[in-house]
Amino acid sequence: MPVQLSGPADILFQGDSITAAGRDPGDEYDLGHGYVRLIADALAVSHPASRVRNRGIGGDRAADLLRRWAPDTLALRPAVLSVLVGVNDTWRRYDSGETTPPEAYEDTYRELLAQAVSQGTRLVLVEPFLVPVRPEQWAWREDLDARIHAVRRLANEYGASLLAADGLLHQAARESGDPSVITEDGVHPTAAGHAVLARAWLRLVR
Repeated sequence: MPVQLSGPADILFQGDSITAAGRDPGDEYDLGHGYVRLIADALAVSHPASRVRNRGIGGDRAADLLRRWAPDTLALRPAVLSVLVGVNDTWRRYDSGETTPPEAYEDTYRELLAQAVSQGTRLVLVEPFLVPVRPEQWAWREDLDARIHAVRRLANEYGASLLAADGLLHQAARESGDPSVITEDGVHPTAAGHAVLARAWLRLVR
């Protein structure tokens, strides 16, 4: 069933630098300065007994998450797990020639989710996204779109809440008149972009 918070919850955010948003990986209480921090601040008012943790690590791909999944996710036994991963699987193809086939990405992601739900964890899946700020980034869509579709399939398969972030951020960029208002490099959100994500997450989960 899609996630709804009826009371205090233990919520864990996992992913790459978008989720980490500058957090200190050596400080287990550091939430970074992005959408996770904004969500935590809002929940501190609406669900004050909830606990929010951020374990995002910059540069991570789905396979990197799998390598650290046991200590950084399963051992924490969150009630709610929010995952955003995939854009680095695409990015590495174009900046360093390291290709992760979409099928391998989906299989790895499925393994992550299967391990989490076996503990009774409820899931929020955030689509990977790309809001091009340079013309050549439009070519990345060929690779990323397949990963977005994979996340949608997995959300359906596991009954997860799905945050359709790609279309949401594109819409915000169009409304702003300049994509750099929403994302500084096509991948990493600005403060405005993080606010869009946080509001959407809170609407979805509440």
